[in-house]
Amino acid sequence: MKAPLLLLPEDSGTATNPIIYKAKEGAHPVFSGGKLISGFSVNEDGMWEKTILESVYYKWKFDQLYVNNSRATLAKTPNTGFIVLDTVTQNIWTQGTSRVADRAEQDLYLHTEDFNVLHKIEKNEIKDVRFKAFHKWDYTLRHIDALDADSLKITTSGKGMKPWNPLKKGGRVVFENYKAALDVAGEWFLNNQGKLFYKPKPEETLEHTQVIAPVLENLITIAGDATQNNYVEHVYFEGLSFKHCHYKIPSTGSEPNQAAAILNAAIMIEGAKDIKITNCEVSQIGQHAIWFGKGSSESEINHTYIHNIGGGGVYLGDFKALEGEQHTHHITINNNIIQSGGQEFPAAVGIWVGHSSDNDITHNDIGNFYYTGISVGWVWGYTPSLAKRNRISYNHIHHIGWDLLSDMAAIYTLGASEGTVVENNLIYHIHSYSYGGWGMYADEGSSGIIFRNNLVYNTKTGGFQENYGKENIVTNNILAFAKKYQMQCTIAEDHKSFTFTNNIVLFNEGMVAKGAWDDVIADIDYNIYWNTAGTEYDFNKHSFKDWRKKGFDKHSFLIDPEFNNPLEADFNFKSKKSYKKIKFKPFNYSEAGVFGDKSWKEKAKLSQSIIEDFDIAVEKNVKLNPSRG
Repeated sequence: MKAPLLLLPEDSGTATNPIIYKAKEGAHPVFSGGKLISGFSVNEDGMWEKTILESVYYKWKFDQLYVNNSRATLAKTPNTGFIVLDTVTQNIWTQGTSRVADRAEQDLYLHTEDFNVLHKIEKNEIKDVRFKAFHKWDYTLRHIDALDADSLKITTSGKGMKPWNPLKKGGRVVFENYKAALDVAGEWFLNNQGKLFYKPKPEETLEHTQVIAPVLENLITIAGDATQNNYVEHVYFEGLSFKHCHYKIPSTGSEPNQAAAILNAAIMIEGAKDIKITNCEVSQIGQHAIWFGKGSSESEINHTYIHNIGGGGVYLGDFKALEGEQHTHHITINNNIIQSGGQEFPAAVGIWVGHSSDNDITHNDIGNFYYTGISVGWVWGYTPSLAKRNRISYNHIHHIGWDLLSDMAAIYTLGASEGTVVENNLIYHIHSYSYGGWGMYADEGSSGIIFRNNLVYNTKTGGFQENYGKENIVTNNILAFAKKYQMQCTIAEDHKSFTFTNNIVLFNEGMVAKGAWDDVIADIDYNIYWNTAGTEYDFNKHSFKDWRKKGFDKHSFLIDPEFNNPLEADFNFKSKKSYKKIKFKPFNYSEAGVFGDKSWKEKAKLSQSIIEDFDIAVEKNVKLNPSRG
């Protein structure tokens, strides 16, 4: 593609005669925003190299590269693990009106052995070298202003650090984009003279390798104007692939932002109604895949394969509470595979719902993300929110978090969300770097949400966590095998925070409950708790007897729920005897995830190598047990 496909209101169809962009039967068309790079030679070091004339004469640069349909790694140091910050200081240049300074300079100090790995950076490369920092739920990407070997100092500038989540001692960083870091097969580097270097993998040959550099920063733009009632309407895409979309790293880098929400999308939709994306594919892109932005409604994404993405999968709504025609609502995201995201921006999520309401997010498979699977809501506290009546159901969410970021979950909510229901989801393998790593996380001000009929197991810090909120209902869930705590609450307030009833909590290590339970106002009753290890039940340092004296769980039981084989993820019941005591209603968790023919279900399975690498990362993280995020 030489330019994005731009659709305006005059490109609309009608309800009876929609405009359909569709693959011909048997064909597999690809909308590619990339340029094929060929004509490599092999240098004396075994590197492949190619002088790119557009880079020589027009200073064309790209920040992603795809080799045989896989994302190549920009040359980085270290190749595995991180460099740990020793000290961080900040000099504020311009404060502005926000708590975050408008302009500031930060000095990052390293230990001697860590700074030594940067000695091979050439002077003319310094301005192009970037560092990536991972801190709590955030990710900072910055260019380097200067290196000072005498003081072991790296200087960078941009926005001021967030006071609630700054870079600090013990933080983890990676450096990238300089020639000396090109030392592992699968890495690449483009120098300022326009020469591209690639270190091939053992199985790759010049004759059978396709190298594509992304060019376009957007593949499809649908641009109506909802304020003028001038929509793009009744346009459908069927059986198409969209690939090789570039995300250009700004000269200012990327300041930390939750859910990587400031990125753009390969397919950007605004002011639109009845847009359908069916049986399509979006992959090999640097940013988010699809965004239904302001003024979008009554649209669908079905049976679409979104994978190998730099950012997130599907984003809905806006950062601001836009009412009336500008409000985004009634979008259906159904039966999609959304996997292997956050490859460039790890704070991205599978599905993000900002100020958007009445959406159905159902039967999706979301896996292999570094922060969160589904995020709903975009206010912190009790300020007005338009994220109402969203339905999050029958999703299969797994292998989320790894050991990279913290304060994350499979399903994460924010703010007042009256009418929102989170139900019948299958959630497992949720892990975090330090704190956090929950199955369902009701964060700041989450209110009016029902969490029911969800199976959550193998998490780091609990099946359910509420930071603070109002009148949430947690009922008829199975929460199993969290490593540290089975359920948490953080802040007690002077109103009812939540109801926790008719749940089954199964574990073999850690505490049952941890947090502000001594002061929280909550209805907690008719639950089963069972410790398969046969050891104590620690309810926030209370015995079960003393826990009951607080008014909790007066009609609950410490009994075996009698699952078939929970250690092998079989949570079907052998007997009704136990669960009938708490009026628990069995649900069919096998209905969660994608549906359709066998090949579609098989495609939803993560590769064995990803599953094994996740398990290794979790095991290593548990042994290290870091105390900071």
